[in-house]
Amino acid sequence: MQFHMISGATRPVAPFSHAVESDGFVFVTGQMPDSPAAPGVLPEGIVDQTKAVMQNLKYIIQGLNLDLEHIVMSRIYLTEFKRDYAAMNETYRSFFPPDRLPARTCVGVTGLAYDALIEIDLVCRRP
Repeated sequence: MQFHMISGATRPVAPFSHAVESDGFVFVTGQMPDSPAAPGVLPEGIVDQTKAVMQNLKYIIQGLNLDLEHIVMSRIYLTEFKRDYAAMNETYRSFFPPDRLPARTCVGVTGLAYDALIEIDLVCRRP
């Protein structure tokens, strides 16, 4: 196994790696909608938070010489599932070509770090 910390990515809020690689799979830790420049400061609303999370994930996987097309599974956690699902879904979908959507789970949760509205983690596969 390889444990990865990506220079310039958001700093973890707990003791974990940005990603762990094993047998060709890359497991990316859930990302929050903050930025490396302003940890804990979140954009307003689910659309901007979803964009921020996806940009953080993209930065990490590109740091591992992967891209969004290598994602095989994503897990999305929403604190306001009923209210935010449609807007999150539209924003999330905009990051992928229509024929390259990864498998996905989306669940409602009671709370996330920094009072975020969303967190997403990934499983990628090396080509």
